[in-house]
Amino acid sequence: MPNITPHICRHTYCSNMARSGMNPKTQQYLMGHSEIGVTLNTYTHLGLQEATNELKRVQEVEDARKEQEKLEGKKPVSPKMFRAI
Repeated sequence: MPNITPHICRHTYCSNMARSGMNPKTQQYLMGHSEIGVTLNTYTHLGLQEATNELKRVQEVEDARKEQEKLEGKKPVSPKMFRAI
């Protein structure tokens, strides 16, 4: 059996809050840290799966934005629309 201590549970608690999408400043407050770096760099353990999920979420938001622009008949903004003066 692995040696699980209350301190390990703090790391798990902090990581689970981050996975749920909680605001980092709220995490910091709940963890009782005076510095956000301690919360994010020491207690929050995220990996490739969380990064992949976040990139998928960003892509879904972008796809929804493009679909909404189509429905509203708006043209997407492109660099060609701007002219350097």
